[in-house]
Amino acid sequence: MRISIFVTALLMSSLAGTAAASDTTAEQIYSAADKFLTAFAREQAPDGFSVVYDSGKLDARLSLATCENPLDVSFSGDPWKTTQPSLLVSCEGSRPWRMFLPVSITITGDAIVAARPLSRGERLTESALSTDSVVVNSIRRGAVTREDQLVGMEMRRGVNAGTVFTPDLLLTPAAIERGDHVIISARSGNFSVNSRGKALASGGIGEQVLVENLSSSRTIRARVTAPGHVEIPM
Repeated sequence: MRISIFVTALLMSSLAGTAAASDTTAEQIYSAADKFLTAFAREQAPDGFSVVYDSGKLDARLSLATCENPLDVSFSGDPWKTTQPSLLVSCEGSRPWRMFLPVSITITGDAIVAARPLSRGERLTESALSTDSVVVNSIRRGAVTREDQLVGMEMRRGVNAGTVFTPDLLLTPAAIERGDHVIISARSGNFSVNSRGKALASGGIGEQVLVENLSSSRTIRARVTAPGHVEIPM
């Protein structure tokens, strides 16, 4: 395979004036990038994802300072959220350099989609979910690929059947609703004291809500720890 790319090289100042002595070639950079992308594709295969990247040839005139160590290649953009990520190719040593290589890559696999039209505020169950093969990294907000990340969540807005689920479509459901009676735990280390209270606002696990202590009639701010339970530091 060969990578068809526009190459923009960012050379460190220590390389100025050394072009004549440079001998890291385009072919070496191509080989390192190809090895990296092939390994990335193999890593995704066991999870059911197929990776294809565009082929082509680097400018054969490209020549950079000799690299004493194997070239290091990594993604500088998230390949799961764009079909045009960049590869950062770098050299460490006495004459270091780095360059960015934009590539075209597609990751195809199953994502979770709406099995039917869904309404705003609807709580998701398994029957509301289906799967479909999509180009996962063409969905910029990130496609959800596991059902267990969706069951029990609420829809932030309504969607049509077949819509790919992305994190921005979802809301964590409130563990406590305004007006609910709750258990207030005042905790210090392993010691805690419980009292009864009433939630003055709705909130999800980990969020802070105002709660009225029914014994003292005081209003306090507490953290939601579970449905019907809040906690305050002692």
